[in-house]
Amino acid sequence: MSETITKQETATREVLKIVVVGHVDHGKSTLIGRLLYDTESLPEGAIDKVKRISKETGKPFEYAYLLDAFEEEQKQGITIDTTSLQFHTKKRDYVIIDAPGHVEFLKNMISGAANAEAALLMVDAKEGIQEQSKRHGYILSLLGIRKVYVVINKMDLVDYSQERYEEIKSGMQDFLNKLHIFPLKFIPVSAVNGENIASKSDKMPWYNDQPILEAIDEFEKDKELVNKPLRFPIQDVYKFDDRRIIAGRIETGVLHVGDEIVIQPGNKSTHVKSVAYWAPRDQTDNVSAGMSVGITVEDEFFNCRGEVISHRSSQPLVGDAFDVNLFWMGKKPLTVGATYKLKLATQETMCEIAEIKHVVDTNTLGTAEDVQSVGTNGVAEVTLKTKTPVVFDLFKNNHAMGRFVLVDGYDVSGGGIVSGEAEGALVHSVFSGGGRRLEVTLFDEFFYAPEDRQVFKNVTHVSVFSEEDILPVKGKTYAYPRDFDLTDVPSGLAARVRGGKLESLLPLDEYAYAGLPVLTASGLAVRISSAEDWENYRKTAQTTGVDIVALCTKWMDFGTYHTICFGRV
Repeated sequence: MSETITKQETATREVLKIVVVGHVDHGKSTLIGRLLYDTESLPEGAIDKVKRISKETGKPFEYAYLLDAFEEEQKQGITIDTTSLQFHTKKRDYVIIDAPGHVEFLKNMISGAANAEAALLMVDAKEGIQEQSKRHGYILSLLGIRKVYVVINKMDLVDYSQERYEEIKSGMQDFLNKLHIFPLKFIPVSAVNGENIASKSDKMPWYNDQPILEAIDEFEKDKELVNKPLRFPIQDVYKFDDRRIIAGRIETGVLHVGDEIVIQPGNKSTHVKSVAYWAPRDQTDNVSAGMSVGITVEDEFFNCRGEVISHRSSQPLVGDAFDVNLFWMGKKPLTVGATYKLKLATQETMCEIAEIKHVVDTNTLGTAEDVQSVGTNGVAEVTLKTKTPVVFDLFKNNHAMGRFVLVDGYDVSGGGIVSGEAEGALVHSVFSGGGRRLEVTLFDEFFYAPEDRQVFKNVTHVSVFSEEDILPVKGKTYAYPRDFDLTDVPSGLAARVRGGKLESLLPLDEYAYAGLPVLTASGLAVRISSAEDWENYRKTAQTTGVDIVALCTKWMDFGTYHTICFGRV
């Protein structure tokens, strides 16, 4: 795996942060030590030092000891929690966050001290799925991490059994799917023996996928800040001569002179007139993420601190209620009905705790419902109700606009991430993007109950899927391609799904047949093979009083992507 990387290459190479979670005894430290060893990312002499200490203490060499920072801890056979370990593959550099799953990790993730883009969830092949395995899966769900591989470790202890692998895979898949986490891969390994780490293991010929070091290179990195939708929170507005200069820091995206922008809340639309500058050498017509800038606009509005500028085609959410995952540090418990000052980007407003949905015990990571308060160092899923409308994004889509703090008096007493829009209970899944929403039923499962002699439908996935979210394209009774178009004539919307993710949601008038499979919102295949077919189908479906049965009979097919199972799914 080793290769020479120049300083220039290092400066330009892509970096991906991965968090490793799982039961304390399921081999996280051994796996990380092995990754460092197999990529030759250890400091010079580290291996020899650990071998020497192991010999002195009479203990066998273990890759887990490579994580130990101090010789004294190695002599005691104790491993410490590692927060920033680095290694590299041919494709990019990696930073591994070794998460004990304790309150410190949750605090760091929510506060922004650590931002993992992907996760490896460890499960011991011999011990199987433990309560801690499920709790760590819950943490990934809590933090909105969706790029997940399940690593089934210690396969050597079960004689590299495919049957045991399939058993654990099925159990974890069922559990994680309920949390709206859809693992991209299940990788069987023996970290201690290096099986399926750097190269494919010949001890598991039944496993036809990649070893870990190849598989992690397939994780798609989050979009760079400049490639994300424009988010420009207004810090202040200054008056110079006859100009009103809107100042702030661009959190994500790029802004050009002449761009049409929308200022929220209020949905005010205008165009960028100029980018302010102090000296002629600083003059520019475009600015981007990370820059603190001042701009002028074509129209005279009353703009103020806290408003957020975006492009019309990719606006943030605006509302006075949203669901959050919250970490509470206050001296007094957080209670339903209590009010606090909320700070999100440059916005400040009072908010009320409308509902506490779940509280996570930070010692056991178990959850409790039907509670009315959250104690110090508690983690909870909460609904906030704000006094005035707030501009925000889901944390998984934009960290800067999806992270907030709560202030009690003069103290910062809590922090959290926005997990969803607060609304009535969903009946079906929803695609959300570009300010549009489309209810879909394509993830429903179908089964035949012999005792009733009837086919039943089971709604297994009820969630809001935003753009770039991974979709559950394979279920027990359905399997869709990873690339397809979804069209819904009644709502006038279409969705593009690429690589198993929701790429975009757009008006039907802007959709053009692209040669890919076309589905309805209920998952039926539409018999279309040309642009002409699409226009004929669309005109027929839009006809007032169209015979739905005749329409389905001519244009649609259930069996292309669906089957019906016996029993309940």
